[in-house]
Amino acid sequence: MTAKLKTGKETAVAPAAHQKSGLSREQLLNAYRQMKVIREFEDRVNTECLTGAIPGFTHLYSGQEAVAVGACEQLSDDDFIISTHRGHGHCIAKGCDVVGMMKELHARRDGLNGGKGGSMHIADIAKGMLGANGIVGAGSPIALGAAIACKLRGEGKVAASFVGDGASNQGTVFEAMNMAVVLKAPKVFIFENNGYSEHTGSSYGIGCDDVVKRIEGFGIPVFQADGFDFFSVYDAMAKALEVARHGGGPSAIYCTTIRYFGHFVGDPQLYRAKGEVEQYRDESCCLKNFRARMQASGELDLASLDAIDNEVGALIERAVNEARNAPRPQPEDLLKNVYDNY
Repeated sequence: MTAKLKTGKETAVAPAAHQKSGLSREQLLNAYRQMKVIREFEDRVNTECLTGAIPGFTHLYSGQEAVAVGACEQLSDDDFIISTHRGHGHCIAKGCDVVGMMKELHARRDGLNGGKGGSMHIADIAKGMLGANGIVGAGSPIALGAAIACKLRGEGKVAASFVGDGASNQGTVFEAMNMAVVLKAPKVFIFENNGYSEHTGSSYGIGCDDVVKRIEGFGIPVFQADGFDFFSVYDAMAKALEVARHGGGPSAIYCTTIRYFGHFVGDPQLYRAKGEVEQYRDESCCLKNFRARMQASGELDLASLDAIDNEVGALIERAVNEARNAPRPQPEDLLKNVYDNY
């Protein structure tokens, strides 16, 4: 593979395929459903963008679904997250309305943010989703502010930020990690190394040999996970939350994964090896891994998962149809919700 992922020396060990997860049937079905929704949503958004139905730049999350769902399944609406420019998966995993998101991407008046946020700035405060963010590395200090608020309220809630391998090199992220330690803020830093910072491989763009040690250098415990395995991410996030929710200050999880699409829709991806994506889709798919484990452990039957596949397909088709037929913003909407009145 062209993208050589820089990881810590310790590697996350995925649970044995036959091992029981310890999660309820409802939890397992919901986890699979959320990952499937993200995959189908992103694949369809790719099509909509290429046909010109969705305006502007769009960055897809396909391939990384296990990270978003493994982390967010353990958060409530009262916990906060902030995302990146590649934020659709995080939004869906945190519970944002899929139809409203599709309308937002299509720039419609009744989109989740009135058609003004678009792909890179979707937010839903009621769900604890403080927004995707088009500025690389900008989410970590914002989430830190939310974490400080959580600490002051004393209710055991946390804030989490998603950071890519490129953003992990940003000074804003370093400053947020340092301040989180100083203030013992209940903050979880979620690092997703998907192999590329835009068009540059992480093995070139990251100066250190061990990213995990760099994070630990700030005094933050790091729990590593296989980003292709929902259960591995879920277990790592559980450990990180145990620290953050109980007065231990910040924590982090570090996940190795890959994105199936380019940096943005339409990216020719000339920096990737021939057959790289096809190999990852065949050998490192979180949905395939989940189904194989459920079949081996006997916790879920494949018919139940197939039913979810059909249900999700219908949901995405409805979301697209409603988005295409939804009204566009009007001139009088231009200044609405631009400034808050204090």
